[in-house]
Amino acid sequence: MAIGAWGGNGFVKVLDGQFMRNGSPYYYIGTNLWYGPILGSTGEGGNRERLGYELDSLKSIGINNLRILAGADAGSKNTNSVYPYLQSEAGHLNDTLLVGLDYFLAELDKRDMVAVIYLNNAWEWSGGYGFYLKSAGKGESPTARNNGYGAYTKYASEFVSDDKAKSLFWNYVKQIVGRTNSITGKPYKDDPAIMSWQVCNEPRSFSSEGKNDLARFIHETARIIKETDPNHLVSTGSEGSVGCENDMALYEQIHADQLIDYLTIHIWPANWNWCTRARLWEDLPNVYQKAEAYTDRHIRFANKVGKPIVIEEFGYPRDGNFCGADSPTQCRDAFYGYILGQVVTSSQRSGSLSGCNFWGWGGKGRPERTEWQRGNDFLCDPPHEPQGWYSVFDSDSTTIELLKTEIRKLKTDE
Repeated sequence: MAIGAWGGNGFVKVLDGQFMRNGSPYYYIGTNLWYGPILGSTGEGGNRERLGYELDSLKSIGINNLRILAGADAGSKNTNSVYPYLQSEAGHLNDTLLVGLDYFLAELDKRDMVAVIYLNNAWEWSGGYGFYLKSAGKGESPTARNNGYGAYTKYASEFVSDDKAKSLFWNYVKQIVGRTNSITGKPYKDDPAIMSWQVCNEPRSFSSEGKNDLARFIHETARIIKETDPNHLVSTGSEGSVGCENDMALYEQIHADQLIDYLTIHIWPANWNWCTRARLWEDLPNVYQKAEAYTDRHIRFANKVGKPIVIEEFGYPRDGNFCGADSPTQCRDAFYGYILGQVVTSSQRSGSLSGCNFWGWGGKGRPERTEWQRGNDFLCDPPHEPQGWYSVFDSDSTTIELLKTEIRKLKTDE
């Protein structure tokens, strides 16, 4: 069975459980560059010269697959969230940032690169759930930093069952997915620079009671995307069972849906307490063991339903949990090597594990302080996280050489 657009037209499709592009198997090692469309704009935060540099740098490494945020929503007044934002009020989109997304996609197309674009966020750093709940009259979002994690998740858990909040989001989905690129004149639905539309970054119900609501929300969003754009793949953006209240059955229910074209998982050893930040090197054997078990469990289900699976987020701190661009990356390189090796081996065996996107590319950006402020360089670390924590900089020579080496090993006829 094939899903997605056919032919040698640059579209990524799914055929018999594998990604295909231009008639050949498509395995990839990519990255996360959530801020790319902001760089593509001509307004605040825009830097087209830097965008060109970053895309050319990634291309030179062999990276052609980028996972991005379509645009941020106005965040809570209590949190440090992405600025500038694409959506200041529900349905009111910033034209300058829309053109930034257009420009970003046009630049990808020139370089034969593709993007996975997520349309929402369960977390507060780009608005997401909290923005739509506030827009639906649910009040200001609490924040994990100021009010505690439980206060935020209790508030955010209302999103998947709030019809008004979801309706506002679905209107936004139609606006973005149904857009025509102002630079190329090409409707987004006809643009091979888009690999996949993604329902949400790390969608969660944030409660046991909301599990079925989460599944229905993802199904309905996927249906709306497919109706608006039948040519592109649709994915969830899920972390895996961790993002489903540790309920593997819920993950399976969501990803067995025929509207979902492939599976996603994320792997965050430090965030998930698989390691301690004081023992990043010593804890690697435990990290590998847990990562293997987690990945294998999800791959088995991917094989059962005949769909590809992607590790679309994974990260590891720099040595000593330092954030500066001059701090070493021995621990990170070891963890990256493990994940990249899994994808390479799968490609050589025509397996269902079809790609990965490390988190993430900081490139020529540099952290100016621990906490992001307007006017600072955009890094892969969102504003609410220590700047430089998970960023790969253009000066990280050992990491870059590792990426080049593993990408050359990928078995692909592209």
